[in-house]
Amino acid sequence: MTLRENAAPLAASVPAGKALLRVAAKCSNGPSMTDKLVIALAQMTQSVGDLAANADAMLAWRDRAVGADLIVYPELQLIGYPPEDLVLKPALVERANQELDRLAQATADGGPAMLVGTVVAAQGVLFNVVALLEGGAVTQIRQKRELPNYGTFDEKRLFAPGPLPAPIAFRGVKIGVPICEDIWFPFVTAHLKAEGAEILISPNGSPYEVDKDDRRQTMVAGARVRETGLPLAYLNRVGGQDELVFDGASFVMNADFGIAQQMPDWEEALVLTHWEKWDGQWVCLPGEVHVLDERPADIYNAMVLGLRDYVNRNRFPGVVLGLSGGIDSALSAAVAVDALGADRVWCVMMPSRFTSQESLDDAVECARLLGVRYDTIPIEPAVGAFDTMLGEVFAGRQRDLTEENIQSRIRGVTLMALSNKFGHMLLTTGNKSEMSVGYATIYGDMAGGYSVLKDAYKTTVFDLCRWRNDNVPTLGEGFGPAGPVMPQRVITKPPSAELRPDQRDDDSLPPYEVLDPILYGLVEEELSVEQLVARGFDRDTVARIERLLYVAEYKRRQSPPGVKLGSRNFGRDRRYPITNAFRTL
Repeated sequence: MTLRENAAPLAASVPAGKALLRVAAKCSNGPSMTDKLVIALAQMTQSVGDLAANADAMLAWRDRAVGADLIVYPELQLIGYPPEDLVLKPALVERANQELDRLAQATADGGPAMLVGTVVAAQGVLFNVVALLEGGAVTQIRQKRELPNYGTFDEKRLFAPGPLPAPIAFRGVKIGVPICEDIWFPFVTAHLKAEGAEILISPNGSPYEVDKDDRRQTMVAGARVRETGLPLAYLNRVGGQDELVFDGASFVMNADFGIAQQMPDWEEALVLTHWEKWDGQWVCLPGEVHVLDERPADIYNAMVLGLRDYVNRNRFPGVVLGLSGGIDSALSAAVAVDALGADRVWCVMMPSRFTSQESLDDAVECARLLGVRYDTIPIEPAVGAFDTMLGEVFAGRQRDLTEENIQSRIRGVTLMALSNKFGHMLLTTGNKSEMSVGYATIYGDMAGGYSVLKDAYKTTVFDLCRWRNDNVPTLGEGFGPAGPVMPQRVITKPPSAELRPDQRDDDSLPPYEVLDPILYGLVEEELSVEQLVARGFDRDTVARIERLLYVAEYKRRQSPPGVKLGSRNFGRDRRYPITNAFRTL
């Protein structure tokens, strides 16, 4: 009997909160009571759509969980999260059923039961579920109730909501399993408590955002533990998926709000948590408590992990980028080396007549410190060719932004040629401040496959550079050098695109110490001009920045993906119309 054959009752005839059962004869014995449990938490990465590889990895981790009664995996571990419209393919759902059967059959060996996140179909709709596998069979299924439909999430497009879930009965213990978003709603956990839940286990696919660790532990876990009086195991996935990066940082909080187990951020990890029942209350015994990264180390590691998984899973041999001697390209190169290793990073200086000797020297020194391949390809021959080509048409017109953008586009074409010829992915180097106000050239410096700085404001870029020159990221293999990755002058000199003589960014923009708080208010907080004026900013400046923000939307719509760092990244979070006449002033 396949899962699909038995799926219809999931939506049609099973009462709310009851499980879909597919119980083998050898699992038909009644539950046995216990006062001790060993629950393995598998903080794993996933590969969206690679179901066989995901299943193989889950079995391998189960083999490592020696002594566990149950091993728990993150949300949608079998198919990968977020699956987006890929999950609408019937072939994927069918393959998920087959792989779930394979996982279930493996539990006939008497080893740990498995709590697996996957997708099931019933009467033409899809459900995001967890399935309990034990004794060679799928014995219980619970559906996700609350489907997030904001920011990066659009699960209501894909899944149907399940009923309020009942606890899963496992060896005489009632385990409530609120799936990811369910844990943010008190009525879900209240229902589980009312139905007799004794322990809460929440499988998650929770993307990284700055300061999200605090929100998970205090605003969510702490609140649910306080309201229910139940201990909570919060399990999150780790790894990059397109613009998103998942930081792990799973934990167990006891009913007294003590953290019994804190798993590391950014890395896969497996822990065996030991549970005992004391005076009728389940308690997780103390385990290892890792210290999580603080800002800006967490931001830097998010960039490293996001880029590493994007490049590796899309099977690029490495990355190529323009190294200008400026701060953005220096940081992008450092992140790339930390993510991939110096032998997979190719930096190219493309000087023009406006490139300063300082920039030339700084680019060389960056490349030396990082140990990367470094080539120089002057663009003056191409600039001269364009001057000749367009000279007759441009006759009588003053040189202006057009000629500046031609230089940027020549550089983009040059780098794309290297990418096409050698297979390296082109890494763009623009930051969020530039992308916000349109100070980026479409088909020029915006050309490429990925941007690690896309969600980092310029002031954040400065912070990250200072931090990286004094620290080594702890993530993974630690490919990058232990010492500084750029000369100090890269951080201290005034930023410039060097597309005309003596150009500086603050010729046409407010200083970044002023610009970035305005942009943060307009983008992350959705404030009006008047609200920002009330904070002390100049009205004309704010109104001008708001106008630049809106008119650059068409550029951002065509920009490459980049690592999400804050609450309103361009692309998945902030989705504005290109044609837009609204202004707040």
